[in-house]
Amino acid sequence: MRFQLAHALFAACLPAATLTAQPVAPLEQSAQLERSAKAPPHLFFRVILGRNFTESQSGRLLLFVTKGASANGVDTNSFAPQAVSVAAKEVYDAAPGSSIEVDTDDVAFPAGFSSLAPGSYSAQAVLDIRHDYNYLGRSAGDPISEVASLDRFDPAGMAEPVLTLNSTVPESAASSQGEQGIHLEDFVSPALSRFWGRPVHMRCWVVEPPGYRQHPGSHYPGVYYTHGFGGNLARIRPVAVDVYRRMTDKKMPEMVWILLDESLPTGTHEFADSVNNGPWGKALTTELIPHLESRYRLDGRAGARFLNGHSSGGWATLWLQVTYPRFFGGTWSTSPDPSDFHDFVGPDLYASHANVYRRSDDSLYPVVRDHGKVIATFEDFARLEAVLGPYGGQLASFEWVFSPRGPDGRPIPMFDRVTGAVDSAVVRTWEKFDIARTLEANWPALAPNLNGKIHVMVGTADTFYLDGAAHRLKAVLDRLGATAEVAFIEGRTHFDLDADPRASLDQIAKRMYQTWQSNAPRGQSANRK
Repeated sequence: MRFQLAHALFAACLPAATLTAQPVAPLEQSAQLERSAKAPPHLFFRVILGRNFTESQSGRLLLFVTKGASANGVDTNSFAPQAVSVAAKEVYDAAPGSSIEVDTDDVAFPAGFSSLAPGSYSAQAVLDIRHDYNYLGRSAGDPISEVASLDRFDPAGMAEPVLTLNSTVPESAASSQGEQGIHLEDFVSPALSRFWGRPVHMRCWVVEPPGYRQHPGSHYPGVYYTHGFGGNLARIRPVAVDVYRRMTDKKMPEMVWILLDESLPTGTHEFADSVNNGPWGKALTTELIPHLESRYRLDGRAGARFLNGHSSGGWATLWLQVTYPRFFGGTWSTSPDPSDFHDFVGPDLYASHANVYRRSDDSLYPVVRDHGKVIATFEDFARLEAVLGPYGGQLASFEWVFSPRGPDGRPIPMFDRVTGAVDSAVVRTWEKFDIARTLEANWPALAPNLNGKIHVMVGTADTFYLDGAAHRLKAVLDRLGATAEVAFIEGRTHFDLDADPRASLDQIAKRMYQTWQSNAPRGQSANRK
């Protein structure tokens, strides 16, 4: 999980969209609120596409309103979700100079704008032209308005507010592409290309250790790292730079790091073979990694391939290790997304009449906390995601990986966005991605190649309640008699597992290197081949 926050270990993450999302009619009914018969008249805003644009524009038009002044922009905040009101409307081929009327009570969160109390507000409009707001937020090229001050905002009697999309979100500063020892690999996967019927790329940064060129006879272990939700190829590059520098400073042992992109317009594909996203696990293990091992001096033994990731990347690396126990030599997965669906950030998906919004006593399930303080509920998060759009949200991302494909070609939702009711038939198809169940069902076959390879770390105050599933995973591993490590860091959250996250990764790297050395054939130097 991510919720537009930095990677816990590096304050950065990783994707690169291999698909292009096309505008579609979203499931608007999922985001609509129940309104009483005495609801006030709807409040409309008008948005104008500036004449400085030279072409028609399509996308999801998003309006953001918050109390008070906001000079730096008005946007959603996962740690105060109800502080910003959001309304949405799909726009098709809006011509420069044209105006778009938006009913802010039609598709809105947390409620229609007509329910806002009179007062002083700030407003801003953004046209999400690639339908990726749920994943990346405001992206370069999205038309955007200036922040408008609504000093005498009163839904009961006011002129229609007007916002003009008169500029675009700028490109972020590009980092140097020519840094020593860091290479971009762009590989077209045959398996994924067959699945989609067009070329599909797998992209990654490869970080050579500082001594790589000076020691042409040396082979190195490979660390396959992947990002959390909200990352992309550009966002992971600072991690590559940091790893290279730490190896240069002798804080990390010399290994080849491969920083993998696991992003799609639909979210993160998790390197799982999915009926919706395609065979990403197969493509990684049978195509990309063999390709990299043919191009770089990587020790190609299983005992020299290691996995590391945080959050959604933590789930992906744990899944890869369990699914391909003979192929990888160990995973160090931190704060992984739910590894036991009996605790899916709180709700038990297997319970009779399960509901992700409300417990049996009708209390709301929390989904974001700051230590003991509840910041957002599961319902808040799901409803806001539905307003921002049908693609790329965290919850929709899980469905693109785990759910069966529906008649409309999209994944069947695991739960009803209005009521929170869980579809038990869909959950039955999710079971094969439940890591704890997979271990229980297949342990006799997995044990010889998996014992000693699982290392999981999570904070006891995880921001997204991911420690609950980790406790269940540990209980399963203990019951099976597995040699595995599931460590709980007292009082730590999703974003501060260690007071010095880089030092924490240094220790993980050293343990990987020691494991590699212990796996070296008798009489053979560990860094020669």
